[in-house]
Amino acid sequence: MRIVSLIASATEIICALGFQDNLVGRSHECDFPAGIESLPALSSPKIDVHGTSAEIDRRVKDVVREGLSVYDIDADLLKALKPDVIVTQDQCEVCAVSLHDVEEAVAEWTGSRPVIVSLKPESMHDVWQDIRRVSDALRCRERAEALILEIQKEMEEISAECEGLVPPLNVACIEWVDPLMAAGNWVPEMVHLLHARCAFGAPGEHSKYITWEDIVKKDPNVIITMPCGYDMDRTRQDIPLLTGKPGWADLKAVRHGRVYVTDGDQYFNRPGPRLRESLQMMAEMCYPGRFSFGFEGKGWQKLGG
Repeated sequence: MRIVSLIASATEIICALGFQDNLVGRSHECDFPAGIESLPALSSPKIDVHGTSAEIDRRVKDVVREGLSVYDIDADLLKALKPDVIVTQDQCEVCAVSLHDVEEAVAEWTGSRPVIVSLKPESMHDVWQDIRRVSDALRCRERAEALILEIQKEMEEISAECEGLVPPLNVACIEWVDPLMAAGNWVPEMVHLLHARCAFGAPGEHSKYITWEDIVKKDPNVIITMPCGYDMDRTRQDIPLLTGKPGWADLKAVRHGRVYVTDGDQYFNRPGPRLRESLQMMAEMCYPGRFSFGFEGKGWQKLGG
């Protein structure tokens, strides 16, 4: 079986199910697990991904406003790879190559007709369903159920250890800094698993734009920055956009040293098996000293640390 994955989270699902050796192509953003980068990349961004966060946001909005995809797909290479299964998504125009792009590319073919699996994760439940959806195409449903059960069990164990901890935390998860956007979809759900309050957003709702005044009003006692597509170093470049805001020093999270920078690209932004690690990281940040999974310095850092 020859598989092409056009979204990083799907690549991680495919590999977790034991089919890494069957992958023959990937998206330009697929970089985990190790060795994936050696596969040919079939996608590339249409916009310049360098520059400030505000510039990137503006470029993305301009392209989407015109009804276009943010990514190009190499239809000739896709055809040459002769995949039996192609995995893509139709949840977000900005996250990866869309179902529409893949269908257009495949429509140019003659002969072979691969199975197209499209993922649309908006909640934790959807992530489990997507793992099942991929496994059905790969004919390994039992492996999927075992993987889901394993991840859910570990998440439930963390959740149980957080139950009853007081006072309840008020956690703000920031998915983009300029303009400000609060993380949605599965992220509020993970906050709730830690028996904390999510300052912005509800499980299953899309990420939404917020204002600085919103943050000041909520005055969270934990702030976790996880910009989409950014690692810790790139996220730190945007931190002055927050620290320079009026009233920054007066926020509870700042006064108590509870502001964190994460590798959102590798963890929180990818709705796949590593959401387990994302929850572990969030537990380490929200309850320092109580949890230690070894992610400090690798997946997250305290601001100023």
